Amino acid sequence: MMGLLANTRIWVAAGFTDMCCGFDGLAAKVETVLSKDPFSGHIFVFRGKRGDLIKCLYWRDGGLCLFAKRLERGRFAWPRADGGVVSLTSAQLGLLLEGFDWRQPVDAARPRSAL
Repeated sequence: MMGLLANTRIWVAAGFTDMCCGFDGLAAKVETVLSKDPFSGHIFVFRGKRGDLIKCLYWRDGGLCLFAKRLERGRFAWPRADGGVVSLTSAQLGLLLEGFDWRQPVDAARPRSAL
């Protein structure tokens, strides 16, 4: 995925989505289900029912982009809600795309003293 532009928001569609959807089907879901503008430049993330496939839809440089990723093992961490939308930070999106649980990242251990 390309670097994020300033002011880019990341929206995760809670629940699951039919992964047969392509550009037009996902753009329609962004408008009707999420009540967002698919041409806003924001990133919209959808997960399949099995949990091992996600698709990201975003508008960039005059066209819609569709990014898909399938995990060979495990499932993508997803919001527990059946519907609606959840906003992520770019760091959380990075964790999600790598297959980590972005909901409870482990904080790095901090030293107690520099001595």
